[in-house]
Amino acid sequence: MAKPVIQYVCSSCGAKAPQMLGRCPVCGEWGTYEEEVVPSRQHSAVSRQISNGSRPRRLQDIEAAEEMRLDMHNGEFNRVLGGGLVPGSLVLLGGEPGIGKSTLALQVLLQQGERKTFYASGEESVRQIKLRAERLEGNAENLYLSSDTSLEHILEQIRSLEPEIVVIDSIQTIGTEAVEASIGSLTQVRECATRILEFAKTSNIPFIIIGHINKEGSLAGPKVLEHIVDTVLQFEGDQQYMYRILRAQKNRFGSTSEIGIYEMRQSGLREVTNPSELLLSTAREGLSGVAIAAAVEGVRPLLIEVQALVSSAAYGTPQRSSTGFDGRRLNMLLAVLEKRVGFKLLQKDVFLNIAGGIRVQDPAIDLAVLAAVLSSNMDIALDAGTCLTGEVGLAGEIRPVNRIEQRIQEAQKLGFRRILVPAEQHIDPKRFQIEVVAVKKVTDAFRLLIKS
Repeated sequence: MAKPVIQYVCSSCGAKAPQMLGRCPVCGEWGTYEEEVVPSRQHSAVSRQISNGSRPRRLQDIEAAEEMRLDMHNGEFNRVLGGGLVPGSLVLLGGEPGIGKSTLALQVLLQQGERKTFYASGEESVRQIKLRAERLEGNAENLYLSSDTSLEHILEQIRSLEPEIVVIDSIQTIGTEAVEASIGSLTQVRECATRILEFAKTSNIPFIIIGHINKEGSLAGPKVLEHIVDTVLQFEGDQQYMYRILRAQKNRFGSTSEIGIYEMRQSGLREVTNPSELLLSTAREGLSGVAIAAAVEGVRPLLIEVQALVSSAAYGTPQRSSTGFDGRRLNMLLAVLEKRVGFKLLQKDVFLNIAGGIRVQDPAIDLAVLAAVLSSNMDIALDAGTCLTGEVGLAGEIRPVNRIEQRIQEAQKLGFRRILVPAEQHIDPKRFQIEVVAVKKVTDAFRLLIKS
């Protein structure tokens, strides 16, 4: 037998080196190189396709047709996938431990009805999966379970069963006999993912594989794993709250701007079709430090409650803390508030919270953040029928935001009387049944809020 070849691979970017390195010269990360054994035979779906002798074709001779999709009978899951699951596709579902990845995958299979589905787990026994399935809503008549860590055994079971959808939980617990490496290593994860992709393309069976994430929050394993699969879904949320968000970080068959929102219950994950009504509190009237922002997550408009608390600093250095919002952006907005508006917050603690436990990255909530901080600092409650949207620049100007009409329509649908928007949006206020007020600077918005 030939002597196995040892190489070292960066777990962050996938770069290879003949010897162990402390710092990766490609991505610059420290301590990411791990040893792997190069297998004697590489099972590559790409090389198989090239060896088939396919001839090049002109672009104009190729017929363009939409991909046939399987309706997953789950509106939020279909939304993120781009309309359904494409046959023969490979979907990677990642998230923090305990966030509900296995629950979501199992619940999706239980909702398939007459379709024959297969759930292979290398982490739990079939009895444990059975106990979890009993509390979930769905039809388990055509769901088949298996507890195995051998990829060869799992693929053989799939060949004999011929299911329409397969879930593997998780890719880090599955190993192949073609690689002389421990289960969960970089070599095993990459080789198993490549063989699953090859099997999915040849059998036209869609696969959903669940993956772990590391302490930095990114998917564990080699970076090439994300390039192998067709779709990468991230399931996120705070375990202390009931809401979960499903995002598409990569999607070869659809957009990556869509999100799905779920509510975690004892009976499983419930789809949230109108998240704005759940994220807004009905007891906010008369309370200072609360402002309503018209945000957009993906392409879905949301009205989010921004809460702020400003108090005198008990220690020499004031605290700046934010939950669900970027802390560095909060510091920038506080500097704008002090420089452009004249409010001195150097000796005061500022705490910011996005209600509901979700994390918002839309810069359009900047104006609502400043309004909540101002309201708490002055101890003046803002008008409960007013919401805000707009990005704040360093000069104190309110910059335009995208999808402004969807934001206004969402505020109108939920019964708000007035919305403050950037003046440069150039929209016709007469088209809406809500009062649309255009503001140019932060000071203009504050004058309107304090007067009301």
